[in-house]
Amino acid sequence: MQDNATEVTAAGIARLAGVGRAAVSNWRRRHPDFPKPIGGTETSPSFALAEVETWLREQGKLAEVPLRERVWQQLTGHPEGPAVALAHVGCVLLLVQERPTVWLDIDAGSDERLAAKLPGVLDGVIAARFGCKPVNASGSVDASGSVNTSSSVNTATPVHTPTGPQLLPSAPLLRSAVELAGELGARQTFEFLLGRYLDAHSRQYTPTPAELAGLMADLAGPALTVLDPACGTGALLRAVEARPDQTLYAQDSAPDLVALTALRLALHTRAAVRGAVGDTLRREAYPELRADAVLCHPPFNERNWGHDELAYDARWEYGFPARNESELAWVQHALARLADGGTAVLLMPPAAASRRSGRRIRADLLRRGALRAVLALPVGAAPPYNLPLHLWVLRRPDRTPVAPEVLLVDTGAFAGEARGGPDWQAVRDAALDTWRAFARDGRLAKRPGLARSVPVIELLDDDVDLAPARHLPPPAAADGVEQLAAVRDGLAATLRLTTGLTPPPAVPAPPARWPLTTIGELARGGALLLRTGALPGTPGGTATAAHARVPVLTDHDVLAGSPPSGTLPESDEEAVLTEPGDVVVPVLGGGSVARVVDAATAGAALGRNLVLLRPDAAALDAWFLAGFLRGTANNRQASSYASTATRLDVRRLQLPRLPLDEQRRYGARFRALDEFEQALRQAGRLGEQLLRGMYDGLTDGTVEPH
Repeated sequence: MQDNATEVTAAGIARLAGVGRAAVSNWRRRHPDFPKPIGGTETSPSFALAEVETWLREQGKLAEVPLRERVWQQLTGHPEGPAVALAHVGCVLLLVQERPTVWLDIDAGSDERLAAKLPGVLDGVIAARFGCKPVNASGSVDASGSVNTSSSVNTATPVHTPTGPQLLPSAPLLRSAVELAGELGARQTFEFLLGRYLDAHSRQYTPTPAELAGLMADLAGPALTVLDPACGTGALLRAVEARPDQTLYAQDSAPDLVALTALRLALHTRAAVRGAVGDTLRREAYPELRADAVLCHPPFNERNWGHDELAYDARWEYGFPARNESELAWVQHALARLADGGTAVLLMPPAAASRRSGRRIRADLLRRGALRAVLALPVGAAPPYNLPLHLWVLRRPDRTPVAPEVLLVDTGAFAGEARGGPDWQAVRDAALDTWRAFARDGRLAKRPGLARSVPVIELLDDDVDLAPARHLPPPAAADGVEQLAAVRDGLAATLRLTTGLTPPPAVPAPPARWPLTTIGELARGGALLLRTGALPGTPGGTATAAHARVPVLTDHDVLAGSPPSGTLPESDEEAVLTEPGDVVVPVLGGGSVARVVDAATAGAALGRNLVLLRPDAAALDAWFLAGFLRGTANNRQASSYASTATRLDVRRLQLPRLPLDEQRRYGARFRALDEFEQALRQAGRLGEQLLRGMYDGLTDGTVEPH
């Protein structure tokens, strides 16, 4: 199949050229030779990728399509959809990782030859890595070796070998993906494509942040057999510490997720990977499994979880869950699949700790020593980000005496500012330190405001409320008063600084009639470099082997004037790193904002929805550039409007053509305004902190009302 069979949307063209979608619409109207649509709809047409690339090059708008972008566009334009294409890529990357010389032989020929020979060699790789009989996409293999095409749970293979006809449309994509793997590595290539896919379909999936997955795996401890009965994209199993002879079990009701998770894990670890498709509560795939650890991020608030048909299921050892208590069904499923003494860690909504409909099950979990700890996370730890979710740590009771106490921990104090996410290092340190001390000694001395071990008998009242904040002693009064005094002193100093930075009275001047230029013209003329950000704007996982752990400057950081709050995910492409003097502009939200990168922010990776402008110091002053980009009228003429958002086309922003000395005069004034703005923000933050502390101190009796 030819490359021009791969389609790209207007959004994809904008991404290729580093412009807004409004620019692509303008090109279509103004240039008769712009490629014609070959698919899509009237309101959302699609174009041939090869034709678009050629046109962009001829217009000088694109020197060369990056390999990463080419692979991604080929994947999204696949006739069977990106999920199928990503599974094909994962199979081939696994082959390249396991048997690179075999791929070299298959690759040396036509697309038809490649598609004909691939299924046979993929069968062997899939059977070896997933411990199953090879099977093509027409059905699954049951224990006897016969093909089973029913819709029941499939534990034979999480990954189906594509047939030759199915692989033929993927041939150009597979060659490009292997070429990219030569640069990044097979695992990193799959992580990059999977990360892009999840980001593009974010509304369909509920992610488990990498930091949270790592914390849950560490709470469970070392394990040889690990089960995730609601595996999603495999974040929890991927976080498990690798051990010799380890086996990872995954199940999910979505076949595409199970296949992608299995491939992700097989590329990430040497552990045996077992995957199954099916509704875990209704049709569990591993009824005989007794795992050392169970990790689970179950779906929340599911009323259709099987209440009516599962009334007599043997898993309800601690009580039959109510229809609105699906999370307690997942808790008991996890306990039923644990070996004696094994540990389960589940992410739970806070309501599960206090709903009256679940109090009898909570009480029995406590009485029998199954529930060992409840840890409250800060707001923003995981979706839904507006709730302080909980972690429940459970142990399958063995023959040892039942422990008389349960650990309650509240890490809510480590919530980050704005939408930057929690202070994960502080959350991790507090959670692991308290859990390990409690697991070792069976009790924990009170840590005011953070943790305590509570006698089970104290919790067995009419409510059996396990919310940690309701049972922890408040922070030490002396520490609270001292902290408030320090905040007040800081606020007073900041207010004095703000007064000194207040701009002088404005001096009227006649309207200026400067000759204007645009950012696009300056970029084409070499006066500045324009780069776009593509990294997820929320905290991610560990960095790739080629990078150290790098902070990410997100669009929310730029809007709030706060330090970089994200981290560089392994699943994404090479980062665009900021340098002192760069100007960073958010493209969404409709605000007139531009930030000059200082020494403290330099080295951070550029997040998504940001554009970086790197001016030539001999031609442009950075503060002059940033100041004029913030003009309201300038932003209005460069913005396009959709039904739910405003998008800024940075290339259309205008600057006056002024000598460098005059630029610097304006730049000095803009820099002074920026210092004034930062002081105002700091004063606002300290003022809110002082108010909150005073209200809390007065209402809990630790501050005198004088």
